[in-house]
Order: sequence, then C-alpha cells, then structure tokens
Amino acid sequence: AMARDWLGMTDHGRSSGAPSRFARPAIRWTVVGLLLLLIGAPVQSATLRVAVASNFSAAIAALAARFEDQSQHRLVISLGSTGKQYAQIVNGAPFDLFLAADVERPRRLEQTGLAVDGSRFTYAIGELVIWAPGQTDLDLPAALADDRIGRIAIANPRLAPYGRAARETLEALGLWTAIEPKLVRGENIAQAFQFVFTGNADSGLIAQAQLAALPGEIAGTVLEVPAGLHAPIAQQAVLLRDSRAARAFLAFLRSETATAIITSTGY
Repeated sequence: AMARDWLGMTDHGRSSGAPSRFARPAIRWTVVGLLLLLIGAPVQSATLRVAVASNFSAAIAALAARFEDQSQHRLVISLGSTGKQYAQIVNGAPFDLFLAADVERPRRLEQTGLAVDGSRFTYAIGELVIWAPGQTDLDLPAALADDRIGRIAIANPRLAPYGRAARETLEALGLWTAIEPKLVRGENIAQAFQFVFTGNADSGLIAQAQLAALPGEIAGTVLEVPAGLHAPIAQQAVLLRDSRAARAFLAFLRSETATAIITSTGY
C-alpha cells in the first residue's frame, strides 16, 4: 500500500490525482541510480579466437601479452598455414579474426561476405632470408647451386606466401631450374624453418622473423634477400566476427606499441 501511495496510484491501478510529496523524489532517485549503475558498469571481458599465420608466432605471443595486460579481453591463438586456416574459415570455423600471411585470402573472405567489409589492412611486411647454418664461407645465393649445399628448404609455393616469394627469388636469380631437384617443400614457412633448424635441410629460404626469435648468435651464413627479387610479402588482418573486443584488438594492432613489437620481431 505504501508503495502505491508513493507512486500516486489507487488500489485500482489508476492515478489518485496529484502525486504525493514522495512520488517525484522516489522516481527521480530511481532514474539517477540506474544511470550511475550504467556509467559505473565495467566493460565486459571477451575471449577472442584468432587464426594467425605460423610465421608470426613470436610476434603474436608478445602482442597478445601486451593486449591482455591493457584490456580485460583474452586471446586464444591458433597458429597454422594461411591456406589451411582460410579453408577452415570458409567451412565455418568460429574465428573472430584472421591474421594471414598474405593479401589474397583476407581479400577473398571480404569479397564473399565472410569478413567484415572495410576491416582489412596490412599489419606486417615479411622479409625473406637465406640461411645455411652449417656453412660459414659460402657466397650466397649463387652457392645454393653448389654441390656443398644439398637439400634446400622452402615453403610450398602453391600454398604459402613465403614459398611463392622463395620461388620468385630463385627465378629472378636464374637458379630455379638448377635448384629445384634439391628442394624440400614444407607445408608452410614454419615447417621449412624446422627442416633447416633440425638439419634435415642444409639451407633454406625462410622468414627473417624466425631467425629473430632464436636465442643467442645465429650459426652459419645468413643473407637477406633483396626485396626487389620478389613481390612484397604483405600480411593482412581481417575481422570475421564483429564485436567491440575484436575491433579493440584491430585498433591495438595499428598502434605505435604494436608496430614497435612487430618491427622488433623481424618485420
């Protein structure tokens, strides 16, 4: 009864005339209280599933740690080849974001409506190097055709952007025909690196970022591949499921903080 009196209502649910002296203050304080609750409500944390090209593993680990420290969101990272991840996304894999190793797959996703239009941008430019860990006196890259170098690892040019860049480099140097019989093709650049790192290949064309992630001094001979020998290895990100948390991570990727981390990891 008291509550009905405060609201100026009769027992029949209709106004009894002018509201009592308690009505307006009660309503006013209720509205104020709701506004205070809304203003003071914490931002809801979210878990984002991110598909990431395997060559970006060291960078994404550092980026994820920094982003999680400064936000209430959590990243679940899935590393793999860009080609396979693209196929998974097309088949309905529930990723929120895709950090690919190329431009082609994110563009296809955007064109087919599987990515948020206008969200695609280049987050890193990859660098290719030739690494021969067991040799210190080779004049690379010409010596790749030499008998002293046996198996040479590259990522599969049909599947991996770094593999395509490796083939373009060897063709530009006039070495592709001579070297092709010695090539060991990895499914992606991570596998190509493993072939060299474990000694299953004598040398390889790999990502600079992979060498940058190694502790200590790099063994053997390393030669940076001039960028003009292959098309730029532009790596693009795209938003797959729109949310405030996902957009916050994309904004972070564009920040000076993220750019410094990406540069320091070999891009």
